[in-house]
Amino acid sequence: MNFRKRNLRALAEMVVGDVAHFPYRSSSYITEFFEECDLDLVHDGSTRWRWAAERLSELLQEPRPGPHSLPEVFVHVLRVLMLKADAEEDDPDRAKALEALNKPLSREGYEAFYGEDQQLYVRHIGTKTVSSPANPHRPFTPREVDRKNRLGAYLDRASEDDLIDHVLLPLFRQLGFHRVTAAGHKDKALEYGKDIWMRYVLPTQHVLYFGLQAKKGKLDAAGASKGSNANVAEIHQQVLMMLGHEIFDPETSRRVLVDHAMIVAGGEITKQAKNWLGEKLDVTKRSQILFMDREDILNLYVTSTIPLPDGAAGTPASSDEVPF
Repeated sequence: MNFRKRNLRALAEMVVGDVAHFPYRSSSYITEFFEECDLDLVHDGSTRWRWAAERLSELLQEPRPGPHSLPEVFVHVLRVLMLKADAEEDDPDRAKALEALNKPLSREGYEAFYGEDQQLYVRHIGTKTVSSPANPHRPFTPREVDRKNRLGAYLDRASEDDLIDHVLLPLFRQLGFHRVTAAGHKDKALEYGKDIWMRYVLPTQHVLYFGLQAKKGKLDAAGASKGSNANVAEIHQQVLMMLGHEIFDPETSRRVLVDHAMIVAGGEITKQAKNWLGEKLDVTKRSQILFMDREDILNLYVTSTIPLPDGAAGTPASSDEVPF
């Protein structure tokens, strides 16, 4: 992929500091900037913005982590460019610099924003896919811990439909899945073992289809379901139905089988439950099962910077949070 020449020039002029709200960089400081980006690039003394534009164009040719995403190394350059520590006196929060950055990015279908960790992120405007999403296993900031606790409190009292409609659907759309569709609970007979179906396009343009079965509480291998806890035996038949029943993809006008069945629980999925289901399925079907429990949901939701669902515990998100 590549950007239009005028957009590359606009970004390059920000790198070298030929526009307002960005520090001016002479030849040696341009080299120093790219060293800070962990890139071995040395300015050769040629026209500064033209040289920078050529380097940015080269970085855009690097592998992308997924559809509608920018190469990680390119996003890292933008992140270093927009460090809040480099703010100028007339733009202490870098709002003006961010506005300038988003002009060329928006013409390419992207927009930049600051996350709760005060780092820059870039998302595709059409699909909301975030390039180089934050690592869900990293240490959380105090604000992120608060969001995680509030979402956890919401899951404690949410219904299964709330879990699907207000948590899982926004989350998977944010993670880059396409056609994320809830089967609906009005007509149980048409679900065929799945609450959600969706598709994911690989960088090779091959398409994988996913069916998802969601449970509100803990998923274990007890002899019978108790309260909000679900017995894994209850979803065994649902998984078999999910993998064996075709779904219709309106974009391709054909019926396809689900490649992977995803079992999602608003509580813990015990090791005993995973082992029990593994023993009941043959090797082929076993490799098609994916698990996601409460901790996975919370970590992914928080690091994806999605707004909390309406009615989440605690006070509303502060006004300086960037909305999605």
